[in-house]
This record gives sequence, structure tokens and C-alpha cells, in this order.
Amino acid sequence: MNILILSRNKNLYSTGRLVEAGHNRGHNVRVIDYMRCYMNITSRKPTVYYGGESLGKTDAVIPRIGASNTFYGTAVVRQFEMMDSYCLNSSISISKSRDKLRSLQILALEGINMPVTGFASHTKDIEGVIEKVGSIPLIMKLLQGTQGQGIVLAETRKAAESVMSAFRQLDADIMVQEFIKESSGTDIRAFVVGDKVVAAMRRIAPEGEFRSNVHRGGRTEQVELSEEEIKMAVDATQILGLSTAGVDLMRSNRGPLILEVNSSPGLQGIESCSGVDIAREIITFIEKKKNE
Repeated sequence: MNILILSRNKNLYSTGRLVEAGHNRGHNVRVIDYMRCYMNITSRKPTVYYGGESLGKTDAVIPRIGASNTFYGTAVVRQFEMMDSYCLNSSISISKSRDKLRSLQILALEGINMPVTGFASHTKDIEGVIEKVGSIPLIMKLLQGTQGQGIVLAETRKAAESVMSAFRQLDADIMVQEFIKESSGTDIRAFVVGDKVVAAMRRIAPEGEFRSNVHRGGRTEQVELSEEEIKMAVDATQILGLSTAGVDLMRSNRGPLILEVNSSPGLQGIESCSGVDIAREIITFIEKKKNE
């Protein structure tokens, strides 16, 4: 197969591993910077150009779209879809997962358990949102935040009101979520490919930090998921229309709770922790889909 990987940097670990896995399976793999692509949008012959070259139809496309480039990146993916190329994650599924509020609304509609979450636009409604979410402390998240950035732990009601008011004055959208005390500083990343969880790890925050993101100094360890956690991770991925995803969940006294579904999860931390060749799992999944 001819496989295109849409990535800003071919030297990134995840991109390099996918190239390696593709080559090991006998495929032609090429990395292109999707932000350097331009498109000819026509009903008869939609085309993607890269460096003046018409890319034409390719067998499979693996989107590795950065959060800050979601709009343009998904437009490029959508163009390949118009050209009838198989895209591992569709443009609409990437868009759904990237919009944190929309993704939680979709998952909630399908009965997926998650922390109690509130959202409001007007500063006059701050108190009402805090009241509905419930107990202090509260987690406050910028909708545009990634890798643990834009997340604040408000330990008092006054602090929560001040943080929310400040962000709203900056015209920043913010969600308010309950703080799961029993799981403070830890969460689980489940890596889903197709209809199965191929690897999982527990992320543990450094001392004095409530965010467990590896990019913020957190450490990882192997973890065994329950059947309920596996089903929840796979269901959340499929509800959003994704074929592969990193699903973040937290263990609570009322069972597992979904925090977020990432459409372009990194491979380095979880491959190192689990010992699973996730890149190979992704390539073999694409092979199966193309042979159906």
C-alpha cells in the first residue's frame, strides 16, 4: 500500500514509529506536512497539492493533526476523503474529539459516565455553574488547553469564582468539573485501535501536582484494565467515530469516568511503558480495513 502520514514533523517519535512499522510491513510510507498542502476543490477532480506536486489518490492516510491546526488539518483530511482515500480517523471524528465540550455532550448522550461538568458563557452565571457541579475543590479547564495546560484546581469557592471570572473577561471558554479526590494525581490512558484496547498505562503526577500528564513530569506504570474500563474506552472511541484514540479515564468510587478522547495520541510514553508495538497494531488494522 501507499500510505501518507499527515504530520508537521517527520522526526517526532510517533511519526517515526509509524513510518518504521509501515516499512516493516512492506508498504510505501511518506510523511507530508499538512500545513504545506493546498487543495483544488472541485466536484469532478478534487486534488491535494504538496510542493507543487499533485498527490493523487492514496491507499491510506494517517492523520496526526496538532490541536492548534485542527481547522486546516481536518480540511486536508476531508479533501483526501473526497478523493476516496481511506483515512484512519475521519475529518468529522477528529473535529468532534477536539471540541472538548461537544465530545462530552455526545458521550453523555450515549450514557458514558464522566465527571459532573458545567459550562456557561456569561459571568453572571458563574455561581449557578459552580452550584450545579457541586463540592469544592473544582477542576477548571480551558476548552482549548492540551497536555495539561489551561487546567486549574480551585480549592475554594471564592477561588473558583475568581478564576472563572478572569477567564471569561479574556473571552476564554472554560469548563468546570468535579474534583475526583480518590483519584487525585492519577489517571489512565487506554490506547484503542479498532474494537480493542491494545495497551494501557497509569499516569502519576509528581508530588504536589494534580495533573498527571507525562509532559508535565508525570511518571507511568503498567496497569491492568477491568472489563468495564475496556468496554468504556472502546465505546467512547466508536461513539465519536474514531478508529484509533487515546482515551483518558479516571477511577472513582462510582466506577470509571471518561475524561477525554484524543484523536492523535502520542506513542512514546505508552509504548515504552507497555512494551506493545502500537505502531504495528495501527498498520495491521489499516491492512484489515483495506482488505474488507
